[in-house]
Amino acid sequence: MITNLHSRRGFLKGTALATGGILLSLQLPDAMRSRAALAADSTAPFIPNAFVKIDEHGVTLIMPHTEVGQGIYTSSAMMMAEELELDLDQVTVEAAPPDMSKYMDPNLYDQATGGSMSTRSDWMRLRQAAAAARMMMVSAAAARWNVDPSTLKVERGIIRNPANGQHLSYAEIAPAAAGQPVPTKITLKQPSQFRLIGTGAKRVDTPAKVNGSAVYGIDMRLPGMKIATLAMSPVKGGTIASMDEAACRATPGVVDLVRSGNDAVAVIGEHMWAAKQGLEALAITWDSGANGKVTLDSIIEKLDEASRSQGVVIRNEKNAQASIDTAAIKLSAVYQSPFLSHSPLEPLNCTLHITGDGAQLWVGTQVPVRAQKALADAIGLSPDKVTVHNQLMGGAFGRRLDVDSIEIAAKLLKDIRYPVKMVWTREQDMTHDYYRPYYYDRVAAGLDADRRLVGRTHRVTGSSIYARWAAAAFKNGIDPDAVDCAAETPYDEDAVLTDYVRQEPDGMNTSWWRGVGPTHNVFVVESFVDEMAAAAKQDPLEFRRRMLTRNPRALAVLDLAAEKAGWGQPLPAGHGRGISLQFAFGTYLAHILDIDATSSDQIKLIRSVIAVDCGITINPDTVLAQMQGGMIFGLSAAMFNQITLTDGAVDQTNFDTYRVMRINEVPTIEVHHILNNEAPGGVGEAATSAAAGALANAICAATGKRIRSLPLSA
Repeated sequence: MITNLHSRRGFLKGTALATGGILLSLQLPDAMRSRAALAADSTAPFIPNAFVKIDEHGVTLIMPHTEVGQGIYTSSAMMMAEELELDLDQVTVEAAPPDMSKYMDPNLYDQATGGSMSTRSDWMRLRQAAAAARMMMVSAAAARWNVDPSTLKVERGIIRNPANGQHLSYAEIAPAAAGQPVPTKITLKQPSQFRLIGTGAKRVDTPAKVNGSAVYGIDMRLPGMKIATLAMSPVKGGTIASMDEAACRATPGVVDLVRSGNDAVAVIGEHMWAAKQGLEALAITWDSGANGKVTLDSIIEKLDEASRSQGVVIRNEKNAQASIDTAAIKLSAVYQSPFLSHSPLEPLNCTLHITGDGAQLWVGTQVPVRAQKALADAIGLSPDKVTVHNQLMGGAFGRRLDVDSIEIAAKLLKDIRYPVKMVWTREQDMTHDYYRPYYYDRVAAGLDADRRLVGRTHRVTGSSIYARWAAAAFKNGIDPDAVDCAAETPYDEDAVLTDYVRQEPDGMNTSWWRGVGPTHNVFVVESFVDEMAAAAKQDPLEFRRRMLTRNPRALAVLDLAAEKAGWGQPLPAGHGRGISLQFAFGTYLAHILDIDATSSDQIKLIRSVIAVDCGITINPDTVLAQMQGGMIFGLSAAMFNQITLTDGAVDQTNFDTYRVMRINEVPTIEVHHILNNEAPGGVGEAATSAAAGALANAICAATGKRIRSLPLSA
């Protein structure tokens, strides 16, 4: 039984739509009108601010999270349809407007989509909102028919009275339901009652993506719209030294040239080709400024130096260092994880139409409230004067959690009064990314005479994303993401010391990347666990199993992956098999990877076996897709990807120098799913985090070479 639908932000209320419908939303009490007034006035004005909207057009889920290809529109619609007794094809999904008071993610404290958090955050609140709406409509029908609500049945949005065959659709009863009291006790379905949740549903966004009607940010077209593209200093902090403005303006199709201070310039054209040609004609030369001599080596040198000092202690139990000092076997190592680019298929873009007293923004963003504020601040408006039209995104991987591209576009176009679509070229997108930080990890461990772990230390050194992006959460010098999966592991550990050293890189912006902290920490921890197993002269699987006496769910995924992968069966000469185990994003996952290392040119990936326990599953097809896509993303990064700098400028400019795994290089991927009724975990980033550790361990098993620095191609 649930009495509070949103512990951090108010409670459910009913309000009438102008069309005579019902809107279920999270609102503050002083903003509400009486239920009687709402029921009496079906034409009352309103501001849409709800999860559930029901009117003559049908049922709409106003979606608090954004669709970036992860399938959340489908999973969330399934949750809502389940409690409303609808089929999936009866629910329409509509992106929520920027409104922190109603659509804030209760775990992220922002109206944001990230951290594999959407299902975890919406699992209760969307179902509760839907169940409350159903109960209010059933109560309204019961009142009209003068019967007990418990005697009525609901099927596909039709409320039926079995006693006499009377029936009403949701649309027909919605106006009357607005006058019903909001239920204080909401009983949700038990898993045994689910019709939709747990079934493999077809994605609601697939038809539009297949027939071409889906609109991404880069597809936006408006009457009178022009196209712009921009150039920024290749070195952070650099400025324009010279440019040929006359040559640019003489280029056919060029409409205008705009600047933002001395660090960015954009050319507006009738079309993209004209804008690109005009930008090329500018022949810009740059003054690199203070970061002109920064290299990857100079950044690593400073990380190494910083890592030799004590950091902010995250976890300190039972004097781990003393346990290591007196251990029978001692190990230590340094691991390095590179800068990584997001490089989504759809490069950064946004369309702006600034008028005298307002502005409209068409963009694919993971943070609509931040996007609204960024534009408003840049052009001197209050946020309520900015309308955000959130579009589908052709990939994000965390890049669209930042709003720098919107800020830059707004500064460049603040004096333009016709609509302009600003499109970053692939080169600008890749060389001006907000990169996954470079991490420098020092780890040590001790084993006793029985070859059991007695102490472990782990010092993470790197940039803090929290300090910039969520400063309020960066407390006492601790970045929670940087140490995620380092401070806490799935294993039995009594003596642990984990600390964090913040070291910001010169000339680089850093941010979230698919998996962020766990992508590097799982690589480090799981590689080092294999090093411990080797020092103990034990099988890596059995060594892990001995340390899982307190974690049955972790042991279950490990055993399942080992069984399905055929662990212990002989491999051909030059082949290797590696393990990685983790608990990240609320999900348990074990990964076993088989590789062929006989070629001197490149490691060949043979077979990837994943066992996953993500708790209760909304759509198994989504889990499968995210496991496959996340694994390819992670393996691609571990094998090929890194961002390097020369004289302050990023070297990688396109997919010829920032390589993506080809389809013929992808291993066979098997996903084995443990089903249960535990709280749902996240799946969008889990497999990405499991890739590098299993790969490094497989290579060591095949060649005897321990990989402590990524990528393999470095």
